Amino acid sequence: MKVARHEKIIELIQQYDIDTQEELAAKLNEAGFKVTQATVSRDIRALKMTKVAGRDGKSHYAILEDSQGALGDKYTRVLHDALTSIDVGQNMIVIKTVPGMAMGVAAALDALKWQEILGSIAGDDTVMCVAKTSEQAQTVREKLKSILKR
Repeated sequence: MKVARHEKIIELIQQYDIDTQEELAAKLNEAGFKVTQATVSRDIRALKMTKVAGRDGKSHYAILEDSQGALGDKYTRVLHDALTSIDVGQNMIVIKTVPGMAMGVAAALDALKWQEILGSIAGDDTVMCVAKTSEQAQTVREKLKSILKR
C-alpha cells in the first residue's frame, strides 16, 4: 500500500503544483488513498520531498533527485534562491528565508551533509542549525555567504 501511495504522490506532484500537506492529502483521498496529514508528512520525509520555487514565485513540493553530480548544484541553488540572512550566536546558525522556503533550505543543508552541522529545525521562513562548536558555526556561515555571492 505504501509503495502504491508513494507512486501516486510522485505522479500528483508532477501533475499539479501542490504546496501544502493538506492539499496533497486531499488529492490522495480523491484518488482512493485514505490518508491523514500525519501520514502525508511521513511520506514527504520518506520521499525526500522539499518545497521549491515555481515559475510563478509560489513554492510547491518536488522530489530532490539522487544523482550526485547535479545534486550539490541543486541544493546550492535552493540555498542561493531562498536565503535572505544568516546570523550566528555561539554554536547556532539562524537562517532567514523567503516565506515558505525554510523546509527546503533545511532539507538542502541536511542533504549536503556538512560535517559542521549536527542538525537543523525549520519553520516557515526561519531555519535554526546547530553546529558542533562556535568556530564551526562561523565556518557554516562563511560557506553559506559564499553560496550567496555566486
